[in-house]
Formats: sequence, structure tokens, C-alpha cells
Amino acid sequence: MIEIKLNYSLKIKCNSFPVSLFIKTVVVFLFVAVFSCKNSSKVEKEISAINIELTVERFDQLFASSSPSDLAALKASYPFLFSKKFPDSVWTRRMEDPIQALLATAADSVFGDFKTTEAEIKSFYQHLKYYNKSFKTPRVITVLSEVDYRNKVAVTDTIVLIALDTYLGKDHEFYTSFYEYIKQNLNSTQITPDLATSYAEQLIYQPNRTTFLDEMIYFGKQLYLKDLWIPFKKDHEKIGYSISEYEWSEANEFYIWQYFVEKELLYQTDRKLLGRFIIAAPFSRFNLELDRESPGRLGQYIGWQIVKSYMKNNPTSILEMTQMNPQDIFNKAKFKPKK
Repeated sequence: MIEIKLNYSLKIKCNSFPVSLFIKTVVVFLFVAVFSCKNSSKVEKEISAINIELTVERFDQLFASSSPSDLAALKASYPFLFSKKFPDSVWTRRMEDPIQALLATAADSVFGDFKTTEAEIKSFYQHLKYYNKSFKTPRVITVLSEVDYRNKVAVTDTIVLIALDTYLGKDHEFYTSFYEYIKQNLNSTQITPDLATSYAEQLIYQPNRTTFLDEMIYFGKQLYLKDLWIPFKKDHEKIGYSISEYEWSEANEFYIWQYFVEKELLYQTDRKLLGRFIIAAPFSRFNLELDRESPGRLGQYIGWQIVKSYMKNNPTSILEMTQMNPQDIFNKAKFKPKK
């Protein structure tokens, strides 16, 4: 049975390492680091200069401040938000619904000043356009969804909807009955990561996700795209972990990978592995005593590291990477987990 350790330390014995070689190694490392940093700064400067015309439309506020007499005008401006299946009486009742009023008040209390979030969304779209010159900025519209956390954002080529009542903060009273692993991503900081996920899903072409490895690589592609599109977000935010969960994953990366390999999970087609290591869950399931100390979705985390290793060792266009066969990525990744 493999033992996954919570903490470990790396000890370097200086007396077994030639000083001259050590100095040369440090010099090379610093040169590469400085060069990489300068190159990254140059790219980010180019990206920040990309012209993106973006004005987030606060439909949530507009609807909350409207009366039944305004309904016709609202429907004319936002026809896609008013299903023809429902008569006008449904919308007028909603305007007068006290629950809707509570949701609107809550959204205003968190997003009264939308400038910070709007700046992040703009930066995300600048990065998206840098890597896809044909990208056209959509209309971005904020709405209320009756706290439908399974559909926090909706993305099309021309319209993006953001349900603000699903980003009020993990400790908000509306979320009291939700599981902790769900609540932790109901924060305003997750808006751009969620947008990036939706765009990545549209870009990645991987029709046959049969094996556990297929699933890992699919989500690894998503997370790698987030590295490019939202570099202003921290790694734990990109994957939707708390800081401690991300640190746990980094500290135990070698042991997680060793478990997957020793248990011969990579090419298994058992869909139960999705619940254990891929989809959102309170923790991953190794069937060990320390399971509850682990974060969920560790298969996604490992897939991310594999794709990063592949792109580091095999310079490939973004579009080509998103279309690649998972097995080819894995074979050429030269992935070595951190130990």
C-alpha cells in the first residue's frame, strides 16, 4: 500500500556537490529566470495594449429597479432573457417578488462597485484576443439566477451572462445549506476563472474521453489555458482550491502520481474514477485513512502538471495542443512529479 505523506522536506548535502558546479548551476538558473521574466513582461505589455471595448451591462440592477410598465422596453433590449414560453405576468410577478428583492440587495452589497471585477474581465478578454486574433468581445451581462450554482456563467460567441448571486462569498447566508466544497468557489474571485473554463470547453476538442488519463489530460488542457488567459489569478484560484488545498497537492504530487501508476488507473475506463478524482467533491478517494485531508479533483491537478510539462518540452501552438490526442501529450510530456 502506498503512503501519501502530508509533509516532507528536501535536504541537500552540500559536501557532496562540487562548489564550482553549484555556482555554475545557480548562474544558469538566474539567467534563465531573468530571461523568462523579461519575455513574460514583454508579452504582458503587448497584451495590456490590446484594445478591448467592454462595458458590463448590469441587467440585475436594471430589472430590480424596473416596474411592470417598463417590461416592454426591457424585453426589447434583452429579448434573449425573456423566454416566450412564459406570459408577461410571470415577469411582472418576479419584479414584485420579495425574494428577488433580497437577491438584488445582496448582489448590490457585494458588487455595488463593479470596477475591479470588470477590469479582470477586460484583462481576460485581452489575453484571449492575444492568443486568438479573430476573437470578438461579446456583450457581458450580469443577472440573478436564484442561486443556481451549477450555471454560474453562460457563454456564447456574442453574449455572456454572469449570475452574480452565485458569487456573493462563501460565507453568505444564502449558501448555508451548501456543502463546503461548493461554497468555497462562490466568491467574486472565481468569476474570471469560471469564464475561462467556459471558453476552454468550447475550444478543446477531445471527443473520446474514455480512460482516466483522457479525463486528466482534458482538464489539464483547461487549466493550462487558464495559465495563459488569466495569469493575474493565483494557481489555487485557477483550479478552485483553497490555498491549503493547493499546497497539499503540491506537497504530495509525487505520491499522488505514484498511487495512480501503482494502482494502474491511467487506462482504466471505470467511471467511478471520475467521482474519486475528477469531478467536484469534498475530497479525493484513495481509500486510505487520510482521504478527508485531501482536496477533491486531484486528477485534474495531475493532468495540469502533465500538460504543462508537455508544453515546456514540446513547443506547440495553443490550437494544436487543444486538439491533440491525450496519449500523444502524455507520451511526449516527460512528466516528472515533484518529490
